[in-house]
Parts: sequence; structure tokens; C-alpha cells
Amino acid sequence: MNKKVVLVTGASSGIGEAISEHLAAAGHQVVAGARRVDRLEALAKRVHAAGGSIDTRVLDVTDQAAVKRFVTGALDDHGRIDVIVNNAGVMPLSRLDRLLVDEWNQMLDVNVRGLLHGIAEALPVFQRQGSGHFVTIASIGAHQVSPAAAVYCATKYAAWAITEGLRLEVDPSIRVTTVSPGVVESELADTITDADAQQAMAQYRAASIPPAAIANAVAYAIEQPADVDVNELVIRPTRQR
Repeated sequence: MNKKVVLVTGASSGIGEAISEHLAAAGHQVVAGARRVDRLEALAKRVHAAGGSIDTRVLDVTDQAAVKRFVTGALDDHGRIDVIVNNAGVMPLSRLDRLLVDEWNQMLDVNVRGLLHGIAEALPVFQRQGSGHFVTIASIGAHQVSPAAAVYCATKYAAWAITEGLRLEVDPSIRVTTVSPGVVESELADTITDADAQQAMAQYRAASIPPAAIANAVAYAIEQPADVDVNELVIRPTRQR
């Protein structure tokens, strides 16, 4: 296996945490970024105890300067970056008539601007190297809209569109993958403040799959030969319709 330097955003819980652990266990050098220092420290301790390689960085993807430091720090430490997994996301669902504008803006900032910041900082590095791989963690919400999820789904449609546009624009030496998870065990639903949306989401998430299922998919995509580009994966519980 070709050891890669892999950057992961939103790595302190859920899918990002699982991706970081899985790829480190597989022998890759992981650079994990997130806001919660204590969770990053716990992640690093587990990875190192299992014999894996991981660096952790405090990261707020809404701050482009912070994303720049995240990318350039990894480049300085390891000489190259091979993959960036743009995973950071939030999901405070609510009906539009609740007018929770601050939460709408938070989703736009993290789910869309955070992705764009990752692309803006990693793309020049990949172009100089003549290789690299973007992985966007989107959502089944990029393919369907449900009540109380209009803004969240809009951000994930945007993530899908931005990533597909990137794929069409970049040199073939740079690979691009969108992963759209269905219902996955995570803390995303914990950010929902609207009581009706919380109740609906509890029912919706009755059937779920572990974050490891998404980590496996990311590993599959990045470990393909250089001439194979896995463009899109939709992964959901067998019971989800």
C-alpha cells in the first residue's frame, strides 16, 4: 500500500473521527483537524496506542486563515499532502417558518464556506505536486429534500455541485470524490434546537449504520490506483428508503 498524507476536517467525532482512525490504522499519515481539543487528544492517544500515525490541529473551517495554517502545517511537517477529506459539517434542522436565521447561516458557513476554504488551500498544493485527491463528505440530503431540512439539504446540494464542478475543472492528475452518507450514528442531530425537528429526526434515525461504514468507503476511494477516480458513493442503511 502507498502511504498517503491525509488531512481530515471535523475529525473530533462521528464520521471524521472514524475516517481518521481507520486510515491511520491502515498505515496512512493522518492530520486531523477540529475545534474540540480534548476530543482530538483522545483520538490521538487511541491512534498512537494502536501503532498509527496522526497529528492533530485545532481547526475552525469557517476561518480561511486557520484552514491555510492547517494545510501549510501539514505540508511543512510531511513534505506533501495527498488527500484532503472535507468532512466538517453541522445539521441544526428546522422548518423554514421557524426563522432560525443564525442556524441557517451557521450551516452555510460550515458546510459550504468550510468546504470552499479546504479547496482553496489544498488545490494550489495539488497543482504544484501534480497529484492529489479531494474527498467531500456530502449527504443523502444532496439528493433529496425532506421537511425541516431545506437549508441543510441546500448546503449539501451545494457541496455536491461544488465538488462535481471541481472534478470537471481540475487536471486529471487530481482525483475528486463525493461521499453521500445516509443515516449514520453521529452527534449531528445533537445540534437541532427545534423540538419538532428533534422528534422527527429521532424517528428518521431509528435505522442507522456506524461511521466506520463511511470510513471504509473513503479508504476504498483513496486506495485505488492513480488512474482510477471514484467519483461518487452513496452509502446508507439497507432499511433506509
